[in-house]
Amino acid sequence: MLTLVDDPPNVPIKPHQFRVDRQNLTLGHEAVGVVERIGSEVKSFQEGERVAVNAITPCFQCDNCVRGYTSQCTEMLGGWKFANVKDGVFADYFHVNSAEANLAQIPDSVADERAVYTCDMMSTAFAGAENADIPMGGTVAIFAQGPVGLMATVGARLQGAGLVIAVETVPKRKELARHFGADVVVDFCEQDAVEAILGLTDGQGVDSSIEALGAQATFEMCIKVTRPGGTISNVGYHGEGDYVKIPRQAWGVGMSDKTIRTALCPGGKVRMRRLLRLLETGRVDPTPMTTHTFAFDDLERAFRMMDTKENGIIKPLIEFQQGPELKKL
Repeated sequence: MLTLVDDPPNVPIKPHQFRVDRQNLTLGHEAVGVVERIGSEVKSFQEGERVAVNAITPCFQCDNCVRGYTSQCTEMLGGWKFANVKDGVFADYFHVNSAEANLAQIPDSVADERAVYTCDMMSTAFAGAENADIPMGGTVAIFAQGPVGLMATVGARLQGAGLVIAVETVPKRKELARHFGADVVVDFCEQDAVEAILGLTDGQGVDSSIEALGAQATFEMCIKVTRPGGTISNVGYHGEGDYVKIPRQAWGVGMSDKTIRTALCPGGKVRMRRLLRLLETGRVDPTPMTTHTFAFDDLERAFRMMDTKENGIIKPLIEFQQGPELKKL
């Protein structure tokens, strides 16, 4: 089994926001592996198959799922179950709820270390690009080029953007932004990002902006650089503070026709099959983001490095090994 490590979940969610206690849960929500055992209601999968499962595993039966908001299964953010309402994937085995709807077979030509990116980074970031409503040939600014931002850069290209502007200051991430399709990289430590983006668009602003960090400053910049009638797509995790503030004048005092959209990565096997198809046909290769690989025994070190961002780490891969073969789910 292969899993990816995300940033440490060091911001507690307030008890009134969710009905469960998030303590004493196994961490991890991005994994691919091999089916060890199936339940009696699972008809489309067999033991021994390589599969991918999204970080979001909806029930596909509640009101929110039926309405089309599967990430909000049952309640707000309720589709996020691994390490949130049930044990996550950093284990020898883990359980997949509603497996018939949430598992996807991995094509033979797609390696595990590529497939695992469909579980969150690609799904989340591509949702950001999809929600950004980028016109064919339009302009888009993507704030932050971490794993989600980098895949949002790919997603913007796939959506047909004519000018992709990435905002980043870390050298390796700037390099990867260009590799993944950014036409221009604005270093916010070298120049005012808002002024630079307005300059690149003849003062008009971009058609779409994507917030991929989850910070007040970058959210405000998205509002400021998006032209009237444009879309601000937020996929960043805003884990601090009680409010996210909107700059009043740049928002047209509430009347600028600017749309703010949010998303948590869509789950389900249909979504996963589409993402795996992009890997199978070679349209996307996310593996340049894998800067470090660890054995399971080094998981704490991987978390520590993700927290400090030392040694240029972007996305660490965790391998579960049992002899020459990967351990099974």
